[in-house]
Amino acid sequence: MVFSSIIFIFYFLPLFFLLYFLAGKKYKNALILAGSIFFYAWGAPRFIFVILGTTLVDFFIVRQMADSGAVSKRKLLLCLSLIINLGLLFYFKYSNFFIDNINYVFSKFGVKEIAWVKLMLPIGISFYTFETVTYVVDVYRGIHKPLRNFWDYQLYIILFPKLIAGPIVRYHDFAGQIYDHTEYETTENRLRGLYRFFIGLGKKVLIANVLGASADHIFHLHQDELSTYSAWNGALSYTFQIYFDFSGYSDMAIGLCLMMGFRIPENFNNPYTAVSITDFWRRWHISLGNWMREYLYIPLGGNRVSKWRLYFNLWLVFLLSGLWHGAAWGFIIWGAYHGAFLIMERVFLKKWLDKLGKVAFIYTFLVVMVGWVFFRTEHLAPALNFLKTMFSWHPDDEYWRPDIEYIFTVALAFFFSFFTITKPGERIQKKIFFSNHNLKQHFAMVFAGLILCILCAGRITQSSFNPFIYFRF
Repeated sequence: MVFSSIIFIFYFLPLFFLLYFLAGKKYKNALILAGSIFFYAWGAPRFIFVILGTTLVDFFIVRQMADSGAVSKRKLLLCLSLIINLGLLFYFKYSNFFIDNINYVFSKFGVKEIAWVKLMLPIGISFYTFETVTYVVDVYRGIHKPLRNFWDYQLYIILFPKLIAGPIVRYHDFAGQIYDHTEYETTENRLRGLYRFFIGLGKKVLIANVLGASADHIFHLHQDELSTYSAWNGALSYTFQIYFDFSGYSDMAIGLCLMMGFRIPENFNNPYTAVSITDFWRRWHISLGNWMREYLYIPLGGNRVSKWRLYFNLWLVFLLSGLWHGAAWGFIIWGAYHGAFLIMERVFLKKWLDKLGKVAFIYTFLVVMVGWVFFRTEHLAPALNFLKTMFSWHPDDEYWRPDIEYIFTVALAFFFSFFTITKPGERIQKKIFFSNHNLKQHFAMVFAGLILCILCAGRITQSSFNPFIYFRF
Protein backbone atom coordinates (compact mmCIF):
# COMPACT_ATOMS: atom_id res chain seq x y z
CA MET A 1 0.00 0.00 0.00
CA VAL A 2 1.51 3.30 -1.07
CA PHE A 3 0.41 6.77 0.06
CA SER A 4 -0.44 7.78 -3.49
CA SER A 5 -2.92 4.96 -4.07
CA ILE A 6 -6.70 5.16 -4.18
CA ILE A 7 -7.05 2.49 -1.51
CA PHE A 8 -4.85 4.44 0.92
CA ILE A 9 -6.30 7.91 0.26
CA PHE A 10 -10.00 7.02 0.15
CA TYR A 11 -10.25 3.87 2.28
CA PHE A 12 -7.41 3.28 4.75
CA LEU A 13 -6.77 6.90 5.70
CA PRO A 14 -10.38 8.03 6.38
CA LEU A 15 -11.20 4.84 8.29
CA PHE A 16 -7.99 4.99 10.34
CA PHE A 17 -8.44 8.62 11.39
CA LEU A 18 -12.15 8.16 12.08
CA LEU A 19 -11.33 5.37 14.53
CA TYR A 20 -8.35 7.31 15.88
CA PHE A 21 -10.33 10.46 16.67
CA LEU A 22 -13.14 8.42 18.25
CA ALA A 23 -10.74 6.39 20.43
CA GLY A 24 -10.00 7.40 23.99
CA LYS A 25 -6.55 8.70 24.84
CA LYS A 26 -5.32 5.43 26.37
CA TYR A 27 -6.34 3.46 23.26
CA LYS A 28 -4.79 5.73 20.62
CA ASN A 29 -1.33 4.14 20.62
CA ALA A 30 -2.84 0.66 20.37
CA LEU A 31 -4.90 1.78 17.38
CA ILE A 32 -1.85 3.34 15.71
CA LEU A 33 0.12 0.13 16.21
CA ALA A 34 -2.70 -2.05 14.85
CA GLY A 35 -3.08 0.26 11.84
CA SER A 36 0.67 0.21 11.24
CA ILE A 37 0.86 -3.59 11.34
CA PHE A 38 -2.07 -3.81 8.92
CA PHE A 39 -0.46 -1.19 6.65
CA TYR A 40 2.84 -3.11 6.42
CA ALA A 41 1.20 -6.53 6.16
CA TRP A 42 -0.93 -5.30 3.24
CA GLY A 43 2.16 -4.75 1.10
CA ALA A 44 4.50 -7.38 2.57
CA PRO A 45 2.49 -10.07 4.41
CA ARG A 46 5.40 -12.51 4.53
CA PHE A 47 7.82 -10.01 6.01
CA ILE A 48 5.61 -8.61 8.77
CA PHE A 49 6.74 -11.55 10.92
CA VAL A 50 10.39 -10.66 10.27
CA ILE A 51 9.99 -7.15 11.64
CA LEU A 52 7.78 -8.26 14.56
CA GLY A 53 10.15 -11.09 15.47
CA THR A 54 13.37 -9.10 15.29
CA THR A 55 11.93 -6.20 17.29
CA LEU A 56 10.80 -8.66 19.97
CA VAL A 57 14.29 -10.14 20.28
CA ASP A 58 15.92 -6.71 20.13
CA PHE A 59 13.66 -5.27 22.82
CA PHE A 60 14.67 -7.89 25.39
CA ILE A 61 18.36 -7.70 24.47
CA VAL A 62 18.33 -3.93 25.07
CA ARG A 63 16.43 -4.31 28.35
CA GLN A 64 19.07 -6.79 29.56
CA MET A 65 21.81 -4.40 28.46
CA ALA A 66 20.22 -1.46 30.28
CA ASP A 67 19.79 -3.47 33.51
CA SER A 68 23.35 -4.81 33.48
CA GLY A 69 26.02 -3.06 35.50
CA ALA A 70 28.91 -4.98 33.95
CA VAL A 71 30.62 -3.08 31.15
CA SER A 72 31.72 -6.26 29.39
CA LYS A 73 28.17 -7.67 29.36
CA ARG A 74 26.77 -4.37 28.08
CA LYS A 75 29.26 -4.36 25.22
CA LEU A 76 28.49 -8.00 24.44
CA LEU A 77 24.75 -7.33 24.28
CA LEU A 78 25.32 -4.20 22.19
CA CYS A 79 27.33 -6.25 19.69
CA LEU A 80 24.70 -9.00 19.69
CA SER A 81 21.93 -6.53 18.87
CA LEU A 82 23.98 -4.88 16.11
CA ILE A 83 24.90 -8.27 14.63
CA ILE A 84 21.23 -9.31 14.51
CA ASN A 85 19.98 -6.07 12.97
CA LEU A 86 22.81 -5.39 10.54
CA GLY A 87 23.13 -9.11 9.81
CA LEU A 88 19.51 -9.30 8.66
CA LEU A 89 20.00 -6.16 6.56
CA PHE A 90 23.08 -7.70 4.95
CA TYR A 91 21.37 -11.05 4.38
CA PHE A 92 18.26 -9.69 2.69
CA LYS A 93 19.77 -6.69 0.91
CA TYR A 94 23.33 -7.59 0.00
CA SER A 95 23.54 -11.39 -0.28
CA ASN A 96 22.43 -11.40 -3.92
CA PHE A 97 24.96 -8.67 -4.77
CA PHE A 98 27.93 -10.38 -3.16
CA ILE A 99 27.08 -13.85 -4.47
CA ASP A 100 26.66 -12.44 -8.00
CA ASN A 101 30.07 -10.74 -7.80
CA ILE A 102 31.75 -13.86 -6.38
CA ASN A 103 30.22 -15.96 -9.15
CA TYR A 104 31.43 -13.45 -11.73
CA VAL A 105 35.01 -13.83 -10.45
CA PHE A 106 34.65 -17.64 -10.31
CA SER A 107 33.45 -17.69 -13.93
CA LYS A 108 36.64 -15.93 -15.03
CA PHE A 109 38.72 -18.73 -13.51
CA GLY A 110 36.48 -21.58 -14.60
CA VAL A 111 35.33 -22.30 -11.03
CA LYS A 112 31.84 -23.66 -10.47
CA GLU A 113 29.42 -20.95 -9.43
CA ILE A 114 27.71 -20.88 -6.04
CA ALA A 115 24.10 -22.03 -6.25
CA TRP A 116 21.90 -19.36 -4.71
CA VAL A 117 18.17 -18.61 -4.54
CA LYS A 118 17.50 -14.91 -5.10
CA LEU A 119 16.12 -13.22 -1.99
CA MET A 120 13.21 -10.81 -1.85
CA LEU A 121 13.94 -7.52 -0.08
CA PRO A 122 11.59 -6.66 2.82
CA ILE A 123 10.01 -3.25 2.22
CA GLY A 124 11.67 -0.46 4.19
CA ILE A 125 14.29 -2.68 5.87
CA SER A 126 17.06 -0.06 5.48
CA PHE A 127 14.99 2.55 7.32
CA TYR A 128 13.71 0.54 10.24
CA THR A 129 17.10 -1.18 10.71
CA PHE A 130 18.76 2.20 11.19
CA GLU A 131 16.10 3.11 13.75
CA THR A 132 16.69 -0.10 15.72
CA VAL A 133 20.40 0.77 15.73
CA THR A 134 19.67 4.24 17.15
CA TYR A 135 17.62 2.62 19.91
CA VAL A 136 20.30 0.20 21.10
CA VAL A 137 23.14 2.72 20.74
CA ASP A 138 21.26 5.55 22.50
CA VAL A 139 20.41 3.24 25.41
CA TYR A 140 23.99 1.95 25.55
CA ARG A 141 25.37 5.49 25.61
CA GLY A 142 22.94 6.44 28.38
CA ILE A 143 21.34 9.15 26.24
CA HIS A 144 17.88 7.79 26.98
CA LYS A 145 16.36 5.01 29.04
CA PRO A 146 14.83 1.99 27.25
CA LEU A 147 11.10 1.93 26.63
CA ARG A 148 8.94 0.40 29.33
CA ASN A 149 7.14 -2.25 27.31
CA PHE A 150 7.41 -4.09 24.03
CA TRP A 151 4.40 -2.41 22.43
CA ASP A 152 5.93 1.04 22.96
CA TYR A 153 9.03 -0.15 21.13
CA GLN A 154 6.92 -1.64 18.36
CA LEU A 155 5.16 1.71 17.96
CA TYR A 156 8.48 3.53 17.61
CA ILE A 157 9.74 1.14 14.93
CA ILE A 158 6.57 0.37 13.00
CA LEU A 159 4.73 3.75 13.04
CA PHE A 160 3.28 3.55 9.53
CA PRO A 161 3.87 7.08 8.15
CA LYS A 162 7.65 6.72 8.49
CA LEU A 163 7.99 2.93 8.35
CA ILE A 164 8.58 2.40 4.64
CA ALA A 165 10.79 5.33 3.58
CA GLY A 166 11.52 7.48 6.60
CA PRO A 167 12.40 10.07 7.67
CA ILE A 168 14.81 8.11 9.86
CA VAL A 169 13.81 9.07 13.41
CA ARG A 170 16.52 8.82 16.04
CA TYR A 171 15.30 7.26 19.27
CA HIS A 172 16.32 10.12 21.57
CA ASP A 173 14.37 12.57 19.39
CA PHE A 174 11.18 10.54 19.61
CA ALA A 175 11.11 8.56 22.87
CA GLY A 176 9.18 11.13 24.91
CA GLN A 177 6.45 11.43 22.30
CA ILE A 178 5.46 7.77 22.58
CA TYR A 179 4.09 8.29 26.08
CA ASP A 180 2.42 11.63 25.39
CA HIS A 181 1.83 13.06 21.94
CA THR A 182 -1.82 14.08 22.28
CA GLU A 183 -0.95 17.53 23.68
CA TYR A 184 0.26 18.41 20.18
CA GLU A 185 -2.83 16.90 18.61
CA THR A 186 -4.52 20.27 18.20
CA THR A 187 -6.95 21.38 15.49
CA GLU A 188 -4.24 23.64 14.06
CA ASN A 189 -1.73 20.78 13.84
CA ARG A 190 -4.28 18.40 12.36
CA LEU A 191 -5.11 20.89 9.61
CA ARG A 192 -1.46 21.74 8.98
CA GLY A 193 -0.73 18.03 8.78
CA LEU A 194 -3.55 17.54 6.29
CA TYR A 195 -2.28 20.40 4.12
CA ARG A 196 1.23 18.96 4.26
CA PHE A 197 -0.08 15.57 3.17
CA PHE A 198 -1.89 17.04 0.14
CA ILE A 199 1.17 19.08 -0.87
CA GLY A 200 3.33 15.95 -0.70
CA LEU A 201 0.74 14.01 -2.67
CA GLY A 202 0.76 16.70 -5.37
CA LYS A 203 4.55 16.67 -5.57
CA LYS A 204 4.55 12.91 -5.93
CA VAL A 205 1.66 12.37 -8.35
CA LEU A 206 1.58 15.55 -10.44
CA ILE A 207 5.34 16.11 -10.83
CA ALA A 208 7.38 13.01 -9.92
CA ASN A 209 5.14 10.52 -11.73
CA VAL A 210 4.96 12.57 -14.94
CA LEU A 211 8.71 13.12 -15.13
CA GLY A 212 9.40 9.58 -13.93
CA ALA A 213 7.56 8.12 -16.91
CA SER A 214 9.75 10.16 -19.27
CA ALA A 215 12.91 9.22 -17.35
CA ASP A 216 12.01 5.52 -17.54
CA HIS A 217 11.41 5.75 -21.29
CA ILE A 218 14.70 7.54 -21.98
CA PHE A 219 16.87 5.39 -19.69
CA HIS A 220 15.48 2.26 -21.35
CA LEU A 221 16.41 3.43 -24.85
CA HIS A 222 19.13 1.44 -26.56
CA GLN A 223 22.47 3.24 -26.78
CA ASP A 224 22.03 3.64 -30.56
CA GLU A 225 18.61 5.25 -30.02
CA LEU A 226 19.83 7.79 -27.47
CA SER A 227 20.61 11.35 -28.58
CA THR A 228 22.40 14.07 -26.62
CA TYR A 229 19.12 15.98 -26.34
CA SER A 230 17.16 13.01 -24.99
CA ALA A 231 20.00 12.01 -22.63
CA TRP A 232 20.04 15.45 -20.99
CA ASN A 233 16.26 15.37 -20.68
CA GLY A 234 16.44 11.90 -19.15
CA ALA A 235 18.96 13.02 -16.55
CA LEU A 236 16.94 16.17 -15.84
CA SER A 237 13.70 14.20 -15.55
CA TYR A 238 15.18 11.76 -13.08
CA THR A 239 16.82 14.58 -11.10
CA PHE A 240 13.42 16.14 -10.52
CA GLN A 241 11.61 12.81 -10.21
CA ILE A 242 13.70 11.54 -7.31
CA TYR A 243 13.46 14.87 -5.47
CA PHE A 244 9.70 15.31 -5.79
CA ASP A 245 9.10 11.59 -5.24
CA PHE A 246 11.11 11.37 -2.03
CA SER A 247 10.39 14.83 -0.64
CA GLY A 248 6.72 14.31 -1.49
CA TYR A 249 6.72 11.07 0.50
CA SER A 250 8.48 12.83 3.40
CA ASP A 251 5.89 15.63 3.33
CA MET A 252 3.09 13.08 3.49
CA ALA A 253 4.79 11.20 6.34
CA ILE A 254 5.39 14.40 8.33
CA GLY A 255 1.80 15.51 7.70
CA LEU A 256 0.28 12.22 8.82
CA CYS A 257 2.39 12.21 11.99
CA LEU A 258 1.43 15.80 12.72
CA MET A 259 -2.25 14.85 12.50
CA MET A 260 -1.57 12.33 15.29
CA GLY A 261 0.47 14.78 17.37
CA PHE A 262 3.89 13.30 16.51
CA ARG A 263 6.74 15.57 15.46
CA ILE A 264 9.26 13.87 13.20
CA PRO A 265 12.25 15.63 11.61
CA GLU A 266 12.26 17.47 8.32
CA ASN A 267 13.98 15.53 5.57
CA PHE A 268 14.51 18.13 2.83
CA ASN A 269 15.30 21.82 2.71
CA ASN A 270 15.31 22.91 -0.95
CA PRO A 271 18.44 20.87 -1.78
CA TYR A 272 18.76 22.05 -5.40
CA THR A 273 19.31 25.62 -4.19
CA ALA A 274 22.46 24.46 -2.36
CA VAL A 275 25.63 26.39 -3.21
CA SER A 276 27.96 23.39 -2.79
CA ILE A 277 27.81 19.63 -2.43
CA THR A 278 28.53 20.12 1.28
CA ASP A 279 25.50 22.40 1.47
CA PHE A 280 23.47 19.92 -0.61
CA TRP A 281 24.01 17.20 2.00
CA ARG A 282 22.77 19.52 4.73
CA ARG A 283 19.53 19.82 2.76
CA TRP A 284 19.03 16.40 1.09
CA HIS A 285 17.76 13.38 3.08
CA ILE A 286 18.60 15.26 6.27
CA SER A 287 17.64 12.41 8.58
CA LEU A 288 20.08 10.02 6.86
CA GLY A 289 22.85 12.64 6.99
CA ASN A 290 22.26 13.17 10.71
CA TRP A 291 22.28 9.40 11.30
CA MET A 292 25.52 8.91 9.36
CA ARG A 293 27.20 11.77 11.23
CA GLU A 294 26.12 10.69 14.71
CA TYR A 295 26.45 6.91 14.43
CA LEU A 296 29.28 6.53 11.92
CA TYR A 297 31.29 9.68 11.18
CA ILE A 298 31.74 10.83 14.80
CA PRO A 299 32.63 7.31 16.08
CA LEU A 300 35.30 7.20 13.34
CA GLY A 301 36.83 10.33 14.86
CA GLY A 302 34.80 13.10 13.26
CA ASN A 303 36.79 16.32 12.90
CA ARG A 304 39.17 15.38 15.73
CA VAL A 305 41.58 13.48 13.50
CA SER A 306 44.35 14.42 11.09
CA LYS A 307 43.46 16.12 7.82
CA TRP A 308 44.04 13.08 5.65
CA ARG A 309 42.22 10.73 8.07
CA LEU A 310 39.32 13.18 8.06
CA TYR A 311 39.19 13.07 4.25
CA PHE A 312 39.26 9.28 4.29
CA ASN A 313 36.51 9.09 6.94
CA LEU A 314 34.36 11.50 4.94
CA TRP A 315 34.81 9.51 1.76
CA LEU A 316 34.17 6.21 3.57
CA VAL A 317 30.93 7.50 5.09
CA PHE A 318 29.62 8.47 1.67
CA LEU A 319 30.80 5.22 0.14
CA LEU A 320 28.76 3.38 2.78
CA SER A 321 25.88 5.79 2.24
CA GLY A 322 25.84 4.75 -1.40
CA LEU A 323 25.88 1.07 -0.40
CA TRP A 324 23.01 1.72 2.03
CA HIS A 325 20.91 2.96 -0.88
CA GLY A 326 21.27 -0.22 -2.88
CA ALA A 327 23.23 -3.38 -3.55
CA ALA A 328 24.74 -2.42 -6.90
CA TRP A 329 27.97 -0.82 -8.09
CA GLY A 330 26.11 2.22 -9.36
CA PHE A 331 25.07 3.17 -5.83
CA ILE A 332 28.58 2.64 -4.47
CA ILE A 333 30.06 4.80 -7.25
CA TRP A 334 27.40 7.44 -6.60
CA GLY A 335 28.40 7.58 -2.92
CA ALA A 336 32.12 7.70 -3.74
CA TYR A 337 31.43 10.41 -6.34
CA HIS A 338 29.72 12.65 -3.77
CA GLY A 339 32.42 11.92 -1.21
CA ALA A 340 35.09 12.98 -3.73
CA PHE A 341 33.38 16.33 -4.32
CA LEU A 342 33.03 16.92 -0.59
CA ILE A 343 36.77 16.39 -0.17
CA MET A 344 37.59 18.63 -3.16
CA GLU A 345 35.44 21.38 -1.68
CA ARG A 346 37.34 21.17 1.59
CA VAL A 347 40.70 21.17 -0.21
CA PHE A 348 40.27 23.91 -2.82
CA LEU A 349 36.81 24.36 -4.33
CA LYS A 350 35.12 26.14 -1.43
CA LYS A 351 36.99 29.43 -1.89
CA TRP A 352 35.88 29.61 -5.52
CA LEU A 353 32.30 28.71 -4.68
CA ASP A 354 32.18 31.36 -1.95
CA LYS A 355 33.07 33.98 -4.57
CA LEU A 356 30.15 32.88 -6.74
CA GLY A 357 27.62 33.28 -3.95
CA LYS A 358 24.09 32.04 -4.71
CA VAL A 359 24.98 31.51 -8.38
CA ALA A 360 26.97 28.46 -7.24
CA PHE A 361 23.69 26.53 -7.14
CA ILE A 362 24.22 25.94 -10.89
CA TYR A 363 27.46 24.06 -10.14
CA THR A 364 25.73 22.00 -7.43
CA PHE A 365 22.75 21.15 -9.63
CA LEU A 366 24.95 19.95 -12.51
CA VAL A 367 27.19 17.85 -10.25
CA VAL A 368 24.18 16.28 -8.58
CA MET A 369 22.45 15.62 -11.91
CA VAL A 370 25.49 13.78 -13.27
CA GLY A 371 25.63 11.73 -10.06
CA TRP A 372 21.99 10.71 -10.44
CA VAL A 373 22.88 8.92 -13.70
CA PHE A 374 24.93 6.38 -11.70
CA PHE A 375 22.11 6.11 -9.17
CA ARG A 376 19.44 5.55 -11.82
CA THR A 377 21.28 3.02 -14.00
CA GLU A 378 22.73 1.15 -10.97
CA HIS A 379 25.61 -0.23 -13.08
CA LEU A 380 28.87 1.31 -14.25
CA ALA A 381 28.90 0.49 -17.98
CA PRO A 382 25.42 1.83 -18.86
CA ALA A 383 26.02 4.91 -16.69
CA LEU A 384 29.27 5.73 -18.51
CA ASN A 385 27.60 5.15 -21.89
CA PHE A 386 24.75 7.46 -20.90
CA LEU A 387 27.17 10.17 -19.70
CA LYS A 388 29.23 9.78 -22.87
CA THR A 389 26.10 10.56 -24.89
CA MET A 390 25.36 13.57 -22.67
CA PHE A 391 28.82 15.06 -23.11
CA SER A 392 29.36 14.32 -26.80
CA TRP A 393 27.26 15.16 -29.81
CA HIS A 394 24.68 12.63 -30.93
CA PRO A 395 22.09 14.02 -33.36
CA ASP A 396 18.44 14.22 -32.41
CA ASP A 397 16.19 11.29 -33.23
CA GLU A 398 12.56 10.24 -33.23
CA TYR A 399 12.75 7.83 -30.29
CA TRP A 400 11.71 10.42 -27.70
CA ARG A 401 9.88 13.71 -28.02
CA PRO A 402 8.66 15.97 -25.19
CA ASP A 403 4.93 16.64 -25.13
CA ILE A 404 3.08 19.61 -23.66
CA GLU A 405 2.49 17.85 -20.33
CA TYR A 406 6.21 17.10 -19.98
CA ILE A 407 7.26 20.68 -20.77
CA PHE A 408 4.70 22.12 -18.35
CA THR A 409 5.74 19.69 -15.59
CA VAL A 410 9.45 20.48 -16.04
CA ALA A 411 8.59 24.18 -15.70
CA LEU A 412 6.68 23.43 -12.48
CA ALA A 413 9.60 21.36 -11.18
CA PHE A 414 12.05 24.19 -11.88
CA PHE A 415 9.82 26.72 -10.16
CA PHE A 416 9.18 24.70 -7.00
CA SER A 417 12.82 23.58 -6.78
CA PHE A 418 14.32 27.06 -6.99
CA PHE A 419 11.76 29.68 -5.92
CA THR A 420 13.14 29.76 -2.35
CA ILE A 421 16.40 31.24 -3.66
CA THR A 422 14.59 34.57 -3.22
CA LYS A 423 13.62 36.02 0.16
CA PRO A 424 9.91 36.25 -0.77
CA GLY A 425 10.02 32.56 -1.74
CA GLU A 426 11.49 31.65 1.65
CA ARG A 427 8.77 33.63 3.44
CA ILE A 428 6.00 31.94 1.44
CA GLN A 429 7.38 28.48 2.20
CA LYS A 430 7.73 29.26 5.89
CA LYS A 431 4.18 30.57 6.03
CA ILE A 432 2.68 27.54 4.29
CA PHE A 433 4.65 24.82 6.08
CA PHE A 434 5.58 26.13 9.51
CA SER A 435 3.22 28.95 10.58
CA ASN A 436 -0.24 28.96 12.08
CA HIS A 437 -3.02 30.24 9.83
CA ASN A 438 -5.94 32.55 10.39
CA LEU A 439 -9.48 31.55 9.34
CA LYS A 440 -9.22 33.07 5.87
CA GLN A 441 -5.90 31.32 5.23
CA HIS A 442 -7.35 28.02 6.42
CA PHE A 443 -10.19 28.31 3.91
CA ALA A 444 -7.66 29.00 1.15
CA MET A 445 -5.50 26.02 2.18
CA VAL A 446 -8.52 23.69 2.40
CA PHE A 447 -9.62 24.76 -1.08
CA ALA A 448 -6.10 24.25 -2.49
CA GLY A 449 -5.86 20.86 -0.76
CA LEU A 450 -9.16 19.68 -2.24
CA ILE A 451 -8.07 20.76 -5.73
CA LEU A 452 -4.79 18.89 -5.32
CA CYS A 453 -6.62 15.79 -4.06
CA ILE A 454 -9.02 15.81 -7.02
CA LEU A 455 -6.22 16.32 -9.55
CA CYS A 456 -4.12 13.57 -7.96
CA ALA A 457 -7.02 11.13 -7.81
CA GLY A 458 -7.71 11.75 -11.48
CA ARG A 459 -4.07 11.21 -12.36
CA ILE A 460 -3.80 8.02 -10.29
CA THR A 461 -6.87 6.47 -11.91
CA GLN A 462 -5.69 7.54 -15.37
CA SER A 463 -2.15 6.15 -15.14
CA SER A 464 -0.76 2.88 -13.78
CA PHE A 465 2.72 4.45 -13.37
CA ASN A 466 2.96 5.13 -9.64
CA PRO A 467 6.26 3.90 -8.16
CA PHE A 468 7.95 5.10 -4.96
CA ILE A 469 11.70 5.11 -5.62
CA TYR A 470 12.77 4.69 -2.00
CA PHE A 471 10.42 1.79 -1.26
CA ARG A 472 13.05 -0.60 -2.62
CA PHE A 473 15.70 0.65 -0.20
